[in-house]
Amino acid sequence: MFLLISLAVALLSSAQSAQPIFANDGTLDVRAHGVWHSREKGWILDINETGITRWQDTQAGCYASPPPDESTPMMGQVEYQLFRPSRDGQSIRLNYLPGDASASFERLDALPPSCGAEDLTTETAIFDVFTSVMDRHYSFFDARGVDWDAQIAAARPHVQDGMGEAALWDVLANLLAPLQDSHTKMVGLVEGEPRRAQAGLGTTLPMIRNGMGEGAWLNGLVDQLFNDVLVPGAELIADRVIVGELTPESGAPIGYIQIFTMGGFTNEYAPGSIEWSQAELAALSDILDDALTRLADHQAIILDLSNNRGGYDAVTRAIAARFTDQSFLGYRVSVPGAPEATEDYEIPPHDGVRYTGPVYVMTSDVTVSGGEITTMMLRQLPNVIQVGGVTRGAFSTPLAKPLPNGWYLELSNEVFEDGSGAVFEGRGLPPAIMVDIYPEAAPVAGHRAAIERVVGMIEGG
Repeated sequence: MFLLISLAVALLSSAQSAQPIFANDGTLDVRAHGVWHSREKGWILDINETGITRWQDTQAGCYASPPPDESTPMMGQVEYQLFRPSRDGQSIRLNYLPGDASASFERLDALPPSCGAEDLTTETAIFDVFTSVMDRHYSFFDARGVDWDAQIAAARPHVQDGMGEAALWDVLANLLAPLQDSHTKMVGLVEGEPRRAQAGLGTTLPMIRNGMGEGAWLNGLVDQLFNDVLVPGAELIADRVIVGELTPESGAPIGYIQIFTMGGFTNEYAPGSIEWSQAELAALSDILDDALTRLADHQAIILDLSNNRGGYDAVTRAIAARFTDQSFLGYRVSVPGAPEATEDYEIPPHDGVRYTGPVYVMTSDVTVSGGEITTMMLRQLPNVIQVGGVTRGAFSTPLAKPLPNGWYLELSNEVFEDGSGAVFEGRGLPPAIMVDIYPEAAPVAGHRAAIERVVGMIEGG
């Protein structure tokens, strides 16, 4: 089996670059026509002239993805747009956007007769779908110390048909809580009201949300940077990036770049569209061109990711490419049990403005997802030092699995490894130098004190 999979991957990798599934006029590329199955995702796609119908293939049954509603997350609202066919036409790789990770699908002769054959909307059926999806696709039970089989055995007696969606929600939410994985969550409407079950947010965010409030905290941090930390002339760009300078006692300036999200740099196009991805990367490129040109002669740069909430993976790679003068393996992504899903991400130096002097990357337990991927890449470079706190430990792009009643389960199925093969899911990236950036007693002033400590490190050599 592994030999056949390897051969399929080789055929796919030698095929042409990704092509649109549908042309601008809506015409289907005939090579994408058919029924396709991904064991990596547990999805069956029926692609024909009318569009793409997505089926959820689970051990508890096969059902069509329910139509989105107001609670449906972004991953449940987008569909594949690009594909690469194998030479024999029996496999394809599908992408949402250029540069995204691709998923491998194998051709089926027809839609399996089990799809749509039974009602899976009862409470017991939804429970069985939920638990089987987690069992089949979640990759970190051991890493997070959870005995999933024992959890299911304890929860099953509390589930019965007719119990109502509020009670069922509580059972499923309680199953997710011990994982403490912020990338594994459930969202949906319960008795008409939006609900979210999500744990694993670290210590800082819950502290802030239960205290001064996130809006006041973020505003305080930004105001402090502009009024008390950075020299005049600092910029807030697209409400996502701060670029400025510090002048220490030595007089040799230090650059400062804070990035809050890995995306959101433009609002020209609908998120998830190819035009959006191109505009995002173009806007980021302009931001980094200007910033790194301005900071080119500075003795060091502080890249502050201590409040980075993640985003678009292509952005993370574009940032890493700005701080190296040699190509390197940024990271590898794999899915247990699906070797065809493994992809390596080589990071070549950006062909343009770069900075390869000393870089200090600031992190905290707020740093998550795309912020962690960026940190994981950069900390492999000889000119980069990670300082601050341990990151959140949630790397995997969430796999979106709608339940038959329209609730959405998102779960971590991808394993991210750095260039040496180390995995930090569930434990986070430990800094080379520990600094408490957001202490409970002073979550705003502590940020300023942490920057001053980093400046002292730079000055001390």
